[in-house]
Amino acid sequence: MTEKEFIPPTTLSYPEKGAYTWEAPSNIALVKYWGKYGEQLPKNPSVSFTLSNCKTTTTLKFQKKENTEKFDFQVFLDGERAKDFEPKIAVFFERILPYLPFLKDYSFRIETHNSFPHSSGIASSASGMSALALCLLSIEKDANTNLKNDYFTQKAAFLARLGSGSATRSLQGEVVIWGEHKVIENSSNLYGIKVESSIHKNFKNYKDTVLLVDKGQKTVSSSLGHNLMIEHPYAEQRFEQAFSNTKKLLEILESGNLDKFIHLIESEALTLHAMMMTSSPYFILMQPNTLAIIHKIWQFRKEKNSKLCFTLDAGANVHLLYPAAEEAKVLDFIKNQLVAHCQKEQYICDHVGKGAKQLHFA
Repeated sequence: MTEKEFIPPTTLSYPEKGAYTWEAPSNIALVKYWGKYGEQLPKNPSVSFTLSNCKTTTTLKFQKKENTEKFDFQVFLDGERAKDFEPKIAVFFERILPYLPFLKDYSFRIETHNSFPHSSGIASSASGMSALALCLLSIEKDANTNLKNDYFTQKAAFLARLGSGSATRSLQGEVVIWGEHKVIENSSNLYGIKVESSIHKNFKNYKDTVLLVDKGQKTVSSSLGHNLMIEHPYAEQRFEQAFSNTKKLLEILESGNLDKFIHLIESEALTLHAMMMTSSPYFILMQPNTLAIIHKIWQFRKEKNSKLCFTLDAGANVHLLYPAAEEAKVLDFIKNQLVAHCQKEQYICDHVGKGAKQLHFA
């Protein structure tokens, strides 16, 4: 697929008004995306688990208007006007206008809710932008009865990427890859695709418990961090490593080798933060409690012969990944040893999920 194939027919008749509600999950990258070019295109492929409980629910209400010279929208987070979000939405609308040419024809009210803390290293932009893209594309689907489901999902992932790169991985599940890779059929830099190869039973219903080390706003945004990869001294080596690890991870997910999974996932997490610490300017998003948790995980794994491992997103929080069979003992470990390192002793229990879905109300 090319960008031009996502431009709709000029003959469509769009509805006068309406409303759509979609919920879209966050995702946690296993092979990390860090560094981009062009308009939200990745310098290396990434592979993620789609989550289930960490999600954004967005309702888009729309009404046609007379003045079609500019965008007209308001954003509400948990019922309160969220003006801070609106500049980012304006940039998003500008980027997707060629593919949704009706955007200036409507007044929009965007009502959104996250089931998890915003801007804390859980990908709220991923779930938020994917939910919004699905709502907006639903207007086109209303006008075009010939629009097929596969194309709808693909275009929604394409649009979501233009709002937040990782959002393209939040539409489907359980495992999604984003980024062209010569050994992966149909992989693309334009949108994420569901991994179609068989996933071993060891990774079915895999658990992800998110330890909320720091729920505050990140000191350095992901966008800035990506930009710092442009002149990073180790960028090319990192991109090569990610291509190699992508192929290795897909082989691991098919074989079910948990030990190899642990080694690759933790290495990827630490490499991501190593890129941050060796950029110019350099920065650290991990906190002392992040490191304390990591050391306790290593000790627990050794003492209990556990298959528990960690990964990190671009923040201080720690994602604990483990097989469903270990849920009871891992939760006991969290309650007895790890909650002391969490802000207000908070954590979120999640698991690998199936992707976004539309909600219908009577």
